[in-house]
Amino acid sequence: SWSTDVSDADLKTVLMTYKDWSDGNMSGLESALADSVSFDMYTGDHFNLSKAGLVKMWSTLRDSLISVKIDMQGWQKMYAMDKKETYIVTWYDETDTYKNGKVDAGSFHDINQVKDGKLVYYAQYKRPLRK
Repeated sequence: SWSTDVSDADLKTVLMTYKDWSDGNMSGLESALADSVSFDMYTGDHFNLSKAGLVKMWSTLRDSLISVKIDMQGWQKMYAMDKKETYIVTWYDETDTYKNGKVDAGSFHDINQVKDGKLVYYAQYKRPLRK
């Protein structure tokens, strides 16, 4: 059973992570993370990392980019009543420009699980965009 009984504060926390990523604000992104985060990448890789480990991994990737443009298409608040778990799912297009000139664009669907106001699980699904 699902409801949309999710706080606006949790929604804001999740949406700010996308702005922080786009702006290269890693300290802002770090403040939204729980002490440990489970992360499923669109590549099929799965990680259980400490906040510091995840920020290190993401910082290395973000440092390889000149710009990140995110066009948020929509989001949905979801509360699993039986498990008492909070999720924010998002749909967006992202265009990344690397320092070497490569451009990568995709349509994404993410699942963000929030517990006690912090991101504890993140899953990402990607469909490449041809521009």
